[in-house]
Amino acid sequence: MRNVSVILFFSFTAASMFVTAVEVMRGYLGGSVSIDCHYDAQYTSFVKYLCKGKCPYLGSADVVIKSFNNHFTTKNERFSLYDNKLARIFTVTITGLEANDAGTYWCVVERDMMPDIYSEWELEVFKISVNIKVPEACKADANQECTDNIFKQIESITTEVLPKQEVEDTLKFLTTQKNSLLVGKTKQDDVISSFNNILKATDKLVSTLVKKVRTTSSISISIKTIEARVFEVGPRCSLKEIPQLDTLDAKMDIDLIGISQNEMNQGHAAVAFMSYTNSSNSSLFSTTISTMKLLSTVVSATLPRTRNTRLTKPVNFTLKHTAELNPDDAVSCMYWKETDWVTDGCTLIETNSTHSVCSCDHLSTFALIMQTKPSESDHLLEVLSMVAEALGLVFLVLALLTFALCRRNPRVFNTARINLCISLLLAHFLFLLTQILLRYKYLQPLKLACAVMAGVLHFLFLSAFVWMFIEALVLFIAVKNLSRPKSKHKELLTWKLLTVVGYMIALIVVGVSAGVLPEGYGSKQCWLKQDKGFKWSFLGPVSFILASNIILFSLIAISLGCSLAHLNSNVSQIKQARTVFFKTMAQFVILGCPWILGFFTADSKALEIIFVILLSQQGTFIFIVHCVLSNEVRQEYRKLLGSFQANFSPTTITEAHTTQGGSTDLHTS
Repeated sequence: MRNVSVILFFSFTAASMFVTAVEVMRGYLGGSVSIDCHYDAQYTSFVKYLCKGKCPYLGSADVVIKSFNNHFTTKNERFSLYDNKLARIFTVTITGLEANDAGTYWCVVERDMMPDIYSEWELEVFKISVNIKVPEACKADANQECTDNIFKQIESITTEVLPKQEVEDTLKFLTTQKNSLLVGKTKQDDVISSFNNILKATDKLVSTLVKKVRTTSSISISIKTIEARVFEVGPRCSLKEIPQLDTLDAKMDIDLIGISQNEMNQGHAAVAFMSYTNSSNSSLFSTTISTMKLLSTVVSATLPRTRNTRLTKPVNFTLKHTAELNPDDAVSCMYWKETDWVTDGCTLIETNSTHSVCSCDHLSTFALIMQTKPSESDHLLEVLSMVAEALGLVFLVLALLTFALCRRNPRVFNTARINLCISLLLAHFLFLLTQILLRYKYLQPLKLACAVMAGVLHFLFLSAFVWMFIEALVLFIAVKNLSRPKSKHKELLTWKLLTVVGYMIALIVVGVSAGVLPEGYGSKQCWLKQDKGFKWSFLGPVSFILASNIILFSLIAISLGCSLAHLNSNVSQIKQARTVFFKTMAQFVILGCPWILGFFTADSKALEIIFVILLSQQGTFIFIVHCVLSNEVRQEYRKLLGSFQANFSPTTITEAHTTQGGSTDLHTS
């Protein structure tokens, strides 16, 4: 049972029969309402009554309660009338409100030989099917379970109208408790999710204040973290222009009258304007993009419970600056679109040292964003990364060309090594392309393309690690079979089988990851998101492969030691295996260890630079280890160079001309 006491003041004058203003009363099923009706001193001893419907035109046919014999109090079922003659107020109270109590009522002073004085008011009765309750234990010590429970209650709201106090109390709980939706989040994706949740919860709660009035209604909420203004108009609104909705740090101008006149709205429209006063301290804005700075409080505007929300005119927001403007920085009016701040449909039309005015053709969540110039160190790191990536790609191409040249030499041409280079070449090329597109902001609006690129990069880098593992495994099998003259490992591990296994493992991991959490792809850098531990879909397999390779190299070293102990150390097969072992281990260290360094780059610019150089130069290291330091490759290059010199030496050219000339003479003769 809920009691609601609403005080309405009516002044009766003898000069008029009807008071044109219509007051609106709001009550809830099972609750009560009280109305104070003021009258002039000359009507102290007159009879007062309450009637419903069309009683001004039907006399006393619809009277629900009436004072008799100058009594102070009169009761009639659920209605009571108390006449305070000293204060010149008679109060009508209705208890146990029912749905059919809604309608038009009239406070009446009955006059003899003269027309009665009427004052009209409208009673609206609402059903409270949702009663948001915050347990006392949660108020004292809130936790995530309490917050989730409140949020579920808010999500269940449909068309209910809630009292202002209940809405205010719920907003206080959600935004000020230490374990609330906004507080205690450190990861960027968690903060973004929390910000979206608080936006949805606030919009839903504020919409419950809209009550479908006949004239106008205005409700304000001001708490520590949120200021909200709700203004609504009805079909009998006499206003020509809507008053400016303002909070402490923002103002909004909207053509609500024009919106209400839309045929679907039938004269009714409501607007809600919210200002999130603590958003400037949220880590959301410091982690979204490093080159952005919040310059105002975040504001949100909606048209709650309005059928047609199409704007008749652009909406103007006046936002107060929260930081000093830098003349070199660009200021933009932006709105929040799920995971990012975008400028579509918003224009900065005026700015000064303290305020800026934004004009937008839609309603959403808005803020004034200052585009700060990236620091010189960030710019140099970006240039260094691109140049290093391009250089690494060149050496990867040279390595592949070298392996193609030496394809007949089994000591150089290796299926796992070839596919490792192909995977790295494609991965680094796509990574470089992604960075270029992000730099020039071509990928920001293309969320799907960014997610696809992230998935392909995930696959290519994983396949490179799988090929490193396969190369170590093949080397381990070869070393184990050094003393076995008829080993069949070459027949079993064919290049076709290795190719299928090498790419299929990475494809399965990416497929499972995308199936379990498809939204995990497509972060700000078009890579894996940090939300819900999705990064382990890459780090998990990589850590497993690195650990497996360490075990394999340990076993290979033990096997080589045993072989050297029983065989002559000058045996060519042993020397060859030892050389391949050291090259493969060096490759493992060069290609695998930089990823471990990536865990510690967040707090150190120097480590970040080292990580960028090592990662981008993987192709350079492969070319040095497997090409420059390989005797077989150097011999192949000498043969190629010798053939080139032989074909283009002066003696060869002279002999070719002589032979050609002799042939011509012979043919002529």
